[in-house]
Amino acid sequence: MSDKGKLMQIGAAAAKAGVTRQQLQYYLLVGLLDATQVSDTGRRLFDDTAVDRIKLIKKLNQSGYPLRAIRDLFLERHADSKGSA
Repeated sequence: MSDKGKLMQIGAAAAKAGVTRQQLQYYLLVGLLDATQVSDTGRRLFDDTAVDRIKLIKKLNQSGYPLRAIRDLFLERHADSKGSA
């Protein structure tokens, strides 16, 4: 009976992650995060994995990492995981 597979809209995802809707929209804008899915009507939907990533972004940023450095770290990790296959 877990909500693990449940998708939520941007406001619910932001609230669950402890950020404002505007912060989450900014994270999307600067490439820190992608929506898990986009509905037929264009609504961005997020799962718990995306919420965990938002929490990580927030924690890293509060620890002093600029958002640009966090984005670069995520991009580097993504490239490493693709190259190691």
